[in-house]
Amino acid sequence: MFKTNEYFDGKVKSIAFTSVDGPATVGVMAVGEYTFGTDSIEIMTVVSGSIESKLPGSDEWKTFQKGESFEVGKGVKFGVRITVETSYLCVYK
Repeated sequence: MFKTNEYFDGKVKSIAFTSVDGPATVGVMAVGEYTFGTDSIEIMTVVSGSIESKLPGSDEWKTFQKGESFEVGKGVKFGVRITVETSYLCVYK
C-alpha cells in the first residue's frame, strides 16, 4: 500500500511506492528552500519544474531541469531551492 509523507509544514509532499527499480517516492515541492537528510543513496529525477541543489562537498548550487537526475550519498544532508512548483521522482538504493 502507498504511504504518504509531508514535510516543512506541508510544502513538500510525497507518496512512497515500490518501483521496478526499488523503493521510491514521487512528490511535489512548493517554492522555498529545504535541507534534507538521507538514510540511503537517493537518485532524484525532476519530473516538472526545476531543482537547485547544493550537494555534499560542494559550495555551489547546481540547477537540474525536467528529465535531469542527480545522486546523493547515504547519511548526508543536502540543500534544495525551489523557484517554481516542482515534481520529482526519488529512487532509494
